[in-house]
Amino acid sequence: MQREVLVVLPGLMLAMMLAMLDNFIVGTAMPRIVGELGGLSHLSWVVTAYVLGTTVSTPIWGKMGDQFGRKAIFLTSIVIFLIGSALCGAAGSEAFGGTGDGMTELIAFRAVQGLGAGGLIVNVMAIIGDLVPPRERGRYQGIMAAVMSLAMIAGPLAGGFITDHLSWRWAFYVNLPLGGLALLVLATTLHLPRRRSPHRIDWPGAGLLTVAITALVLITTWGGSEYAWASAQILGLAVLAAVSLALFIAVERRVPEPIIPLGLFGNRNFSLISGVGFLLGFAMFGALNFLPLYQQTVQGSSATNSGLLLLPMMAAAMVVSLFVGQIITRTGRYKAFPVLGGVVMAVAMVLLSRQDVHTSPARTGLFIAVLGVGMGFLMQTTMLIAQNSVDQKDLGVSSSAATFFRSIGGSFGVSLFGAVFNHQLTAELGARLGAAGTTLTSGGGRVDPASLKQLPAPVRLGFLESIATAISDVFVWAIGFAVAVPVLALFIVEIPLRGRDPQAPTPKSAADIAARDAQQNTALSALE
Repeated sequence: MQREVLVVLPGLMLAMMLAMLDNFIVGTAMPRIVGELGGLSHLSWVVTAYVLGTTVSTPIWGKMGDQFGRKAIFLTSIVIFLIGSALCGAAGSEAFGGTGDGMTELIAFRAVQGLGAGGLIVNVMAIIGDLVPPRERGRYQGIMAAVMSLAMIAGPLAGGFITDHLSWRWAFYVNLPLGGLALLVLATTLHLPRRRSPHRIDWPGAGLLTVAITALVLITTWGGSEYAWASAQILGLAVLAAVSLALFIAVERRVPEPIIPLGLFGNRNFSLISGVGFLLGFAMFGALNFLPLYQQTVQGSSATNSGLLLLPMMAAAMVVSLFVGQIITRTGRYKAFPVLGGVVMAVAMVLLSRQDVHTSPARTGLFIAVLGVGMGFLMQTTMLIAQNSVDQKDLGVSSSAATFFRSIGGSFGVSLFGAVFNHQLTAELGARLGAAGTTLTSGGGRVDPASLKQLPAPVRLGFLESIATAISDVFVWAIGFAVAVPVLALFIVEIPLRGRDPQAPTPKSAADIAARDAQQNTALSALE
């Protein structure tokens, strides 16, 4: 390993752990948060707001890093993330008067936190890409996968312990000391070559992209639940999304420095792996949002035990990702891994869709271990392929675009699956319990695992069966998206990974880039 990489690696891993820990700590604490602040039907919005903030900001952070230098932009994103974390922890408390809607405050502050989170992982990936060529990146991929897996393991455990023994608010406050340490380490060790170029941020494109994504997320969230699909509200949002996307494409074709260069999609592998990332985020992040709710509510696990029950998935993901990283480094071959990962993930979704109120925690652990194997094949490989598809000068944009499509998939998945869950839960409660069932979730009902014990036995059983059926339907929907992952991955053509070649020329003009892409696509066709 290079000395300069070893020096900066601890700070980068701290920042990555900061983002990963938050996702899993908050996920484990969600049933308790909903119980205290109310609004089971709004559970998906706490995640949707965060993912939406991450999604719309990711390409902006990547482009700003390319133009202004990554260090200052990276540190700024950490500061915004920490401010959002502090606000989330104070939501619904006396700090804001204690009279407002705590759930609404939390959703708004999660969006702020997501804006900062959008710059964390994408900048880590881009900085590694600056320092390490793709052919040598497999060994670092293994280290990063191990850190991510450690966060995946520690996050649910920490979230469970905090929820059981402290307060759910510390699920957010815990980010502050860790983030402060990451800021200190990175400020003192991160020294990157100055690569600032004449810059002009594509604010019109960023604004139009934000409007389009927000409208699409609202459609998937509200359609068929809050409003009928043919209602004026949903149709209006559809028109807004279509117009915004059309204007976004028009703007991106004209501005000198687009937020997402459309020319990248002329590269076949980049387009395919972006689609794989979108489907991966849609199926995996959208569905996993409901696992802690199932474990704590239906299976009766404590928050701490719920974290422990996720260990099989995290361990499987860590082992497989380390193995994949070593194989890619030694052989330079990578195409088989996203195909295998997609197949295994689809099998896992089928297994998880068969859960009910009688499924044991051990069986659930086996099912999510299968999902972890699929994650291990996919998570880092998709980023590697995206980065290897473009020139070094476009590394930040390609990293942010790959993260963007995975995030937007997760955003749509969380919102769509949240709508599926709410619709199915309402239908099941009405069928099993009648009017008594609808009162459990309407009007900001504060139903958490502890309060369930106070319900009469028949009502409690009907509620648990309804929750289990609704979550099972979420995984049924996820199967279709998971199946599409290996189908797309089959069309990826395995081109050699770049090695360390400091003498390689970098395209300077749009014509050079176009020529490069044409040559690469010709090579792809020849390899087929």
